[in-house]
Amino acid sequence: MDEVAQAVANIKKEWDQSILQIQEHIKSIESCGTSGRGTEEANSLPRLNGAAQDALALLRSLQFKLDFLAQQLSTEEEMQSAQLTLEFWKEQYQTLHSSLRNANLQAKSNIRKAAQEERELLLGGGEESTIRRRNLQTKVGMTSAAESITESLRRTRQIMVQEVERSANTLATFEESTGVLRKAESEYKGHRSLLMRTRNLLSTMRRQDVLDRVILVVGFIVFISAVLYVVSKRIGLLYLQRKIAAAIKAGSVAREIGKEIQGVGDGTNGR
Repeated sequence: MDEVAQAVANIKKEWDQSILQIQEHIKSIESCGTSGRGTEEANSLPRLNGAAQDALALLRSLQFKLDFLAQQLSTEEEMQSAQLTLEFWKEQYQTLHSSLRNANLQAKSNIRKAAQEERELLLGGGEESTIRRRNLQTKVGMTSAAESITESLRRTRQIMVQEVERSANTLATFEESTGVLRKAESEYKGHRSLLMRTRNLLSTMRRQDVLDRVILVVGFIVFISAVLYVVSKRIGLLYLQRKIAAAIKAGSVAREIGKEIQGVGDGTNGR
């Protein structure tokens, strides 16, 4: 089991424990005023409501944590299961909230009845009524002091819960920012790899361009050399042909002259 799944399991366990606690608080509120001590139980009602409200705040915090962690689970099946659990928790929270409201209404009704009974008893005569008034005053003073201390502790705990929720929100924002930075880093690495490949490709193209230029220059030089060679050979052949033609022509003239000389000699001999 990975860390996220383990965290989700811990949150579910904490949710079950918180549900049991708030159910106990609701039962205590609902039974408030049924023991015949209306004034004392009326003073303890804010404390019980404060504890129940703290439990509800804890449930809201657990819902937020589960919603945040559900998006980080590794499989789609686990994510769907976490979302179904979150929906069930929301319905359970609404049910508990309604039960708490009904319990307060019942407690107020019970306290009114108990207070009415105590008032009737205190207004009655006799030593029992006097002793009960004294005990009631003593208990009311002690209860008021205890309730004041409890209320102060409840406010302190509420502030701590709010700070925890604020820290959880800050942590969620930090985790989200970390995810964005990781994504940006991954994209940067991808672009960097692409730039490196592009750079290598450009280097290869530059080398190929230089090689092509060298091949063109060498080919041009070879071509010019071939042309010059052909031209030089062509010029030499022409010069040779002219000499041969001149020689042939010179030989023909010599034969003509010889023939004429021979003819003149033959004429002289005949005379």
